[in-house]
Amino acid sequence: MRKQGHRSRAVVALLTAAVLGVAGCDAVGGDSPAPTDTRKAKPSPKPTPAWDSSPGSVAAVGDSITRGFDACSVLTDCPEVSWATGASTEVDSLAVRLLGKAKAASRSWNYAVSGSRMADLSTQMAQAAARAPGLVTVMAGANDACRDSTAAMTSAADFRAGFEDALSVLRKKAPKTQVYVASVPNLKRLWSQGRTNPVGKQVWKLGLCPSMLADADALDAAATARRDTVQERVEAYNAVLKEVCAKDERCRYDGGAVYDYRFGTAQLSHWDWFHPSVNGQARLAELAYRKVTSVS
Repeated sequence: MRKQGHRSRAVVALLTAAVLGVAGCDAVGGDSPAPTDTRKAKPSPKPTPAWDSSPGSVAAVGDSITRGFDACSVLTDCPEVSWATGASTEVDSLAVRLLGKAKAASRSWNYAVSGSRMADLSTQMAQAAARAPGLVTVMAGANDACRDSTAAMTSAADFRAGFEDALSVLRKKAPKTQVYVASVPNLKRLWSQGRTNPVGKQVWKLGLCPSMLADADALDAAATARRDTVQERVEAYNAVLKEVCAKDERCRYDGGAVYDYRFGTAQLSHWDWFHPSVNGQARLAELAYRKVTSVS
């Protein structure tokens, strides 16, 4: 009798569990339709705009390099041979390569100013933004490093602030404009190439980029340290250009292409052995076109 009672209670427990199990299964679904998920689906992230390798217009901002200074005659701007917007067939500028010569004549603008530094870029950018161009080219920074002394060079922090402000000015008026940013040239290589020319060294004595080019033949510790300081600042500027540009989805930095280019005396103005010659302007146009039209 005792064993039989125990067995009966076990059967009852088993049946109860089975009933509850069936009820529980039906409660969460079983053969019934699945409950509807009332939660709202998260929207897909907004895709990054595709880079347009065929912009319909080009505006340029920057310094004397983009103005073609000393490329045609001494102490004179020569925008005709500008790497960014010039019409010269010897250069085949970025604008001509992208738009064709006829369209480039009416759909490209050069707002660069010889002698300007990064702090001046916002004013130029406002002029460019008013055109709402498809592409803006930026080449600035050499004058920030080329000062009377290393102490007078623009700090990396101020350089960053100037560049960020310039991009902000552009974005307020032309949010969809693409930006190509050229790296600051290698000023130490410029010194090493130009110092081989006696005429160039005499011109440099007139006060051309003294922080790097003063006492061109001096190789003592102080002169070497001075040039190294300038070079380090240029590299810091390029790091800033890369970092700030990377935060803007419509900006492309050249990856250091201009800085890394192994230019020789043929690419330097024979008036001052500092600014790009017509040949040098053509090489800059090639580098820019390659980056603007690349897949990434």
